[in-house]
Amino acid sequence: MNSTPDSEIEEATGPEVTDAEGAVIESDDVSEGAPKGKAGRLAELEAEGDVAADYLEGLLDIADLDGDIDMDVEGDRAMVSIVGEDVHSLVGAKGVVLEALQELTRLAVTRETGDRTRLMLDIGGYRAERRNELTEIGTKAAQDAMKSGESVSLSPMSAFERKVVHDAVAVQGCSSESEGEEPRRYVVVIPPTSA
Repeated sequence: MNSTPDSEIEEATGPEVTDAEGAVIESDDVSEGAPKGKAGRLAELEAEGDVAADYLEGLLDIADLDGDIDMDVEGDRAMVSIVGEDVHSLVGAKGVVLEALQELTRLAVTRETGDRTRLMLDIGGYRAERRNELTEIGTKAAQDAMKSGESVSLSPMSAFERKVVHDAVAVQGCSSESEGEEPRRYVVVIPPTSA
């Protein structure tokens, strides 16, 4: 009887996958025959994008909206964008409709592939613009925290928004943490401590 050392089993499971907050996403089931390696993972992400595009095209038809769908892979995430003049109504106030559509699209992909997805949806460039705004907010909050020597609390944000702010704050040399409960979870920027 052959036994495999734990270290070999650990290596075979691949790298940890984290969510927008950096928490490790547990995966108890590894599908048999799933593609392995970078090329295999890229193929999986492209397949997720294809399923999402089909689902979103159906939604656009139902809503009688014109829009083109672009797909890409960024890091370890499929990225799908709907672009067009009529699509801004799909963003909603503060992106709430966009967030809901992203969750519905993720559910459709999960149903089709059998695997949980971290797919990111953008509509009309909203997330790209918001990322720039949030980077500025995080940068300014970090600078304010360093100048005053006191923590700076920001307004409640979605997980995507908090992740962008955390990244911007880290670039400035400060630390940050999320506090509160959803949907009122917010970022607190902490100035560096002097030794």
